[in-house]
Amino acid sequence: MNVQTHEEDQLIAGLRNSEESAFALVFNIYKAKLYSFAWRFLKNRELSEEIVQETLIILWTKRLTLDISYPLGPYLYTIARRLTLNALRNAATAGAAREKLWADLKEAHNETEEAILLADLEEFTVQSVAKLPSQQQLVFKLSRYEGLTHDQIAEMLNLSKSTVNNHLVEALKNLRQQFKNSGISYGILLAWLFLK
Repeated sequence: MNVQTHEEDQLIAGLRNSEESAFALVFNIYKAKLYSFAWRFLKNRELSEEIVQETLIILWTKRLTLDISYPLGPYLYTIARRLTLNALRNAATAGAAREKLWADLKEAHNETEEAILLADLEEFTVQSVAKLPSQQQLVFKLSRYEGLTHDQIAEMLNLSKSTVNNHLVEALKNLRQQFKNSGISYGILLAWLFLK
């Protein structure tokens, strides 16, 4: 087991034991990353800060059910993504706010369309990723959820860079086939992947 995995296991175990020091460490590690994620869609400081706070509150309230084998990063981003999409939907229901939101999001590389697609794709994609072989799934999550480079993943998992690349290529092929079988465009999958 590599050091980072061991440390994360200890961190999750600390959370499950209601250790405030473990929660403080998670807060320090993820608060800026979660804020950046929310800001990317909302372009609003207060809303983005609320997303961070709510995400971490949910983590604390569900700490006893955390799975020690599942990395914290993907778990936290899934919560933050759901909360961000809810904030987008709520903002979109208010007339003037909706106009401003759409304009802001169009300026931010047409992320509006992808953000809306996330709501529909999230559950299907999580299920699809869960069907990948374990090594493909792990490499895929480290790349897409954690944002690690091929070199970082290779070092973390003690694999060659080409093996990491092969796992990612195979994971994308598998996901593309699952999306094709469900009638969802592969282009939509790519949009979702590159939003992460």
